[in-house]
Amino acid sequence: MSGAGGGPARGRLAVVGGGIAGVTCAEQLAAEFPSEDIFLITASPVIKAVTNFKQVSKTLEEFDVEEQPSSLLEKRYPNIKVIQSGVKQLKSDEHKIYTEDGKEYIYEKLCLCAGAKPKLIVEGNPYVLGIRDTDSAQAFQKNLAQAERIVVVGNGGIALELVYEIQGCEVIWAIKDKAIGNTFFDAGAAEFLIPKLTAESRETPIECKRTKYTVEGSEERGRPTAASDKLGSALGPDWHEGLHLKGTKEFSHKVHIEILCEVKKIHLQQEFIQLQRTSLTFPNGEKNVEPDEVLWPVYVELTNGKIYGCNFIVSATGVVPNVEPFLDGNNFAVGEDGGLKVDKHMHTSLPDVYAAGDICTAAWEPSPVWHQMRLWTQARQMGWYAAKCMAADALGESIDMDFSFELFAHITKFFNYKVVVLGKYNAQGLGADHELMLRCTKGHEYVKVVMQNGRMMGAVLIGETDLEETFENLILNQMDLSAYGEDLLNPDIDIEDYFD
Repeated sequence: MSGAGGGPARGRLAVVGGGIAGVTCAEQLAAEFPSEDIFLITASPVIKAVTNFKQVSKTLEEFDVEEQPSSLLEKRYPNIKVIQSGVKQLKSDEHKIYTEDGKEYIYEKLCLCAGAKPKLIVEGNPYVLGIRDTDSAQAFQKNLAQAERIVVVGNGGIALELVYEIQGCEVIWAIKDKAIGNTFFDAGAAEFLIPKLTAESRETPIECKRTKYTVEGSEERGRPTAASDKLGSALGPDWHEGLHLKGTKEFSHKVHIEILCEVKKIHLQQEFIQLQRTSLTFPNGEKNVEPDEVLWPVYVELTNGKIYGCNFIVSATGVVPNVEPFLDGNNFAVGEDGGLKVDKHMHTSLPDVYAAGDICTAAWEPSPVWHQMRLWTQARQMGWYAAKCMAADALGESIDMDFSFELFAHITKFFNYKVVVLGKYNAQGLGADHELMLRCTKGHEYVKVVMQNGRMMGAVLIGETDLEETFENLILNQMDLSAYGEDLLNPDIDIEDYFD
């Protein structure tokens, strides 16, 4: 395998990154090339493996993610050689990778799956914690045990779940949007979920009527991202399972949401005292907010002028593709979001270098109902498809775009509700030219459909609606549904009977 005298090791195929994309890619390559050694270069001693994979429908899939020692992967695929070291440098013109431990590897084809790292609001502040995986969630729990008040910044899935799970601690939640959880939902879904944030007991379902409304203004939303880790392993929907997220106070949920604002500055206690400004107590619904008498370790100044003291700040503000070690000396085309641009065969702009998962930016002309989002499901699909493309290229065959890129489809859980999002579920990129239809039963289910010219473009399903396969088909086949009008969501009409 390696040259005599400890020269560089050679392998036809190498993968960088031990997260879902990298591991899935390596496994698929190992299966496609059983007599070749596959190098998997990863900085972490554990890899992320997909377990309990279930194809729920044509495009929806469910699976668990498990951290495993890399030896287990080598047992499953004896031709995968795991190299535990970070990448120091890539010399793409020489087809060479230099690792931190001083070794070099020569590849014929390479797939970069180094993931993304959390966007921290400030680097190097001991009171600011980035949350991105189970390890940081444990560290977070240790800190929370002593905390009386925390500030959570960010409005993605992780912030949402975090705020829901925290008990016995005051939470000031700063979001830059008008409504919570805009990564996955709109204001309507947020309203449906908010009672859960403060609920002490189960409410009885109340039917809220079906409505149809058009958009108040065509706001182009930026592309949301899921949180993800330095070593390329992202947090999934169940990361907080088994963690006791309880602070010091005896009450249950105490959450105050500050909307349409971001963090302007963070002041340590001494700096705050010198500022001679007033910080606020936890708002308890009254109009006049009291100045705070307590001295806190750290203070957050928001862009809306308010200052709150707290024990620490949780930064859950999305991710930045982890491209650092690969850019130097290589002329990669990079997307606006900082990822390595890939074409429809997961090829970067450099010969024989592919990329998949959070590190890459889909630069092909996407299907009208698919968009990239940095989620585990897409990391798995991209890793698998990248391996297929590498194999096809190596064998000189052609390959069709994988079906999973036809329709954006994601299944997760929020606040213990099953949540399915399909297509342009937040009308991403549709402009003002669309309408929404809603059906909602408080405490039970929330169904939202995005329609354009009589065709279904996207949907959000919260609760056990059993509509995902029907809606998936309606979005995929772009059937004209104008004739059904609002009956499309009539609970007394079994919509499936129409469209089987």
